[in-house]
Order: sequence, then structure tokens, then C-alpha cells
Amino acid sequence: MNILCIGDIVGKPGRQAIEGVLGNIRKEYDIDFVIANGENSAGGSGLTSRMSRFLWKMGCDVITLGDHVWDQKELEGFLDKTDRVIRPANFPEGAPGKGWGIYQCSGGLKVGVINLLGRVFMRYHVNCPFRELQKIVDQIRKETSVIVVDFHAETTSEKVALGYFANGKVSAVFGTHTHIPTADERILSEGTAYITDVGMTGPYDSVIGQNKENIIARFLTSMPKKFSVAVGEISVNGIIVKIDEKTGKALTISRLRKEWVENKKQKD
Repeated sequence: MNILCIGDIVGKPGRQAIEGVLGNIRKEYDIDFVIANGENSAGGSGLTSRMSRFLWKMGCDVITLGDHVWDQKELEGFLDKTDRVIRPANFPEGAPGKGWGIYQCSGGLKVGVINLLGRVFMRYHVNCPFRELQKIVDQIRKETSVIVVDFHAETTSEKVALGYFANGKVSAVFGTHTHIPTADERILSEGTAYITDVGMTGPYDSVIGQNKENIIARFLTSMPKKFSVAVGEISVNGIIVKIDEKTGKALTISRLRKEWVENKKQKD
């Protein structure tokens, strides 16, 4: 089976890119299931129920989140009403929503999806993502061996460490949050696909999706500047992982980048 994992969708440009190219990507690469990080979909900060429904309609099967999960107040109540948007599983008990789920895709196959938040240089005090991962994997494996993890974290070291910890336990670990795609995609020794960061879906003529002039001014002056989503070159970034549905082991992993332009044509 082929699973597409999409990097952080940033604002209206990111949503437009999903609308413009995701359908064709699903057909071209024979995609069975799509996981998309949507935590920056609402003006670059958070997610809403309306945008969740839009992304589902465009072909995203499950939406994962990260450290901007609580930026849009309306989402708190919505998370308790749906299992197709999951927030990091290692938030303390009592947080709204769910941190993982098991989903059915084409051919009756089941996919387990886990969302986790890193602890290094992040703004929330969350439970250990390593121990949380192990607890959840033990539950999911009762129903399926195909398990994909979105690890939303800041540092490469924490991401790589979790990748090795998860090796052989899950089918794939893909990193999100930094918005910069890395070139370290590989299959680990026990059959787990890994990449430190899949990048973002949004405007690349920017500083991680934000207007570059405002960000540069902030670095130069140390004065607060309002962030605003950039415009310009827009692309969808992610990975495609081919998984043996019987064993849950990854067979291949490849990076994907598709540009979106106003006339809705796409190019590599």
C-alpha cells in the first residue's frame, strides 16, 4: 500500500496547493491513504473545523497537529467530535481530542496513525513521546501492523532518536514542524521508514511560510513584528511510503514536491 505524508499546510496558499494538486497526486502515485499536518492551515497558526472539512474534501484522510493545536479556540470542541483530526498523543490526560486512531482505507486495509509532540525547545510540557509511543503501538498492533507516526518536534536529535526507538515497532516516522525538508529519508534496519522533516505545503518564497521582510526586520531590530503568511512560489511537500500490509514493514520511501501555480497546472 502507498501512504502519502504531507508536510505542514501553511495558510491559504497551502490550502490552495492542496486543492490544486492532491487529487492528481493520488491518481499518479496510486495513493491509498493521505496523512496531512494541518496545524498551520488557519492563517499560519492553528486549524478550524471549516478548514478540516475542506482538507478532507480535497483528499486528506487524516489531519495531524502540533504545537499550534490550541491557537484556534474553536478547535477544542471539534476535536472531541471527530477522529479524523488528531492532536499530539502525549498531551496530559484531560486535553480535548485524541492522539491516535485506526482508519480503514481501500481494500479494507487498516492504518494506525499516531501524532506526537517533541519536548526539546517546545512551548508545552508534555509527556514523554517515547513512552507514549510504546503504549499506543501495543494497542494498535492488536488490529493492524501498519502504523505511521507524525513526530512534530524542533530538534533533529530528538527526531532521529525517536526514529531509532520506533525502528521495527512502526512502519514509518516522519518529522514535521521545522518547515524545511531534509534529505535523510531511508529505511531503518528493522523496516521502519524515516525522515527528519518532510517540509511544508505553502509559499517557499518566505521564511518558513511567513513574510520574509517582517522576519528579517525582527532579527535586525529585536522588535516585535506581526507575522503574515507569504505569497509567491507555492508547493506541496511530503513523502510517499510503500508498505507491506502483511508485515507492516516499509519497502520504499521517497520525497515528493509538487509546485502549484495560479492556472492550476502542476510541475515537479
